[in-house]
Amino acid sequence: MNFRVNCGLRYTLRDPATFLFSIQCMEMGAQRLLKESLKFSPSLAAQEFRNSGNETRFSRITTAEVGTLEVSYDADVQISPQLVPLETIVSNQLKDLSPEVIPMLFPSRYCQSDRLRQPAYELFGHLTESYEIALAIRDWLASNIEYVSGSSGENCSAVDTLDRREGVCRDFAHLGIAFCRALNVPARYASFYAYQLNPQDFHACFEAFIGGAWYTFDPTGLAPLNGLIRIANGRDAADAAVCTIFGNPELTLSWVTCSCLDADFVPLTQADLTERHAAITLA
Repeated sequence: MNFRVNCGLRYTLRDPATFLFSIQCMEMGAQRLLKESLKFSPSLAAQEFRNSGNETRFSRITTAEVGTLEVSYDADVQISPQLVPLETIVSNQLKDLSPEVIPMLFPSRYCQSDRLRQPAYELFGHLTESYEIALAIRDWLASNIEYVSGSSGENCSAVDTLDRREGVCRDFAHLGIAFCRALNVPARYASFYAYQLNPQDFHACFEAFIGGAWYTFDPTGLAPLNGLIRIANGRDAADAAVCTIFGNPELTLSWVTCSCLDADFVPLTQADLTERHAAITLA
């Protein structure tokens, strides 16, 4: 399927600042970048680099004057999410995990799996297979955490979300990651542009590494799984923030759009996967 994504950010600059933007779409096996444009106003030279652990793309700029900074990004992207029969998915063997996956078992800033081990075992400890653990976590979050727009800030962690029983997509993802890690299932954070997300915004899901592949789970159910265009991966949102700022600018405007360029798009939801007895992988 083919999609067109756009986003814009505007900042008021009070002092010199350095920005690390992560808004460009990733290029990977299931996602092909057809064309893109990243612009800054005023025009600034950007240094592009990639995270050494994955294909997340960053653009670094430094501003020296007060005023306004505007950032715009446009891209056409083709994605090919894969349906995988459940009977072909095998559980992880910790002894066989590759070195780059192992860090996704550790606690991180927003995903304190060490503090959530007891509730994780109380809720899901009766399950033994990696995929059924991740799916049960997704279903529990969907049923027990309320999606409330604007209900949390950038410092909200998985522990906070479990206590409050509400949050936004970022919080759902963090709690899903923490539960997975507490049960020895490697998990990571993923940010996306999301088709049919209403209102349009950046979106976050959690992903579990199972039998050699990453599988995407969206506990919010707010967007079809086959309409997710990947931006970044990381241990949690600290690794995959839309913008990391060193300085004191103020964000005054943010907008996102995502449209499908194919007329025959059929949304794929978690319920569809259950009925079809298949999992989905986007990585």
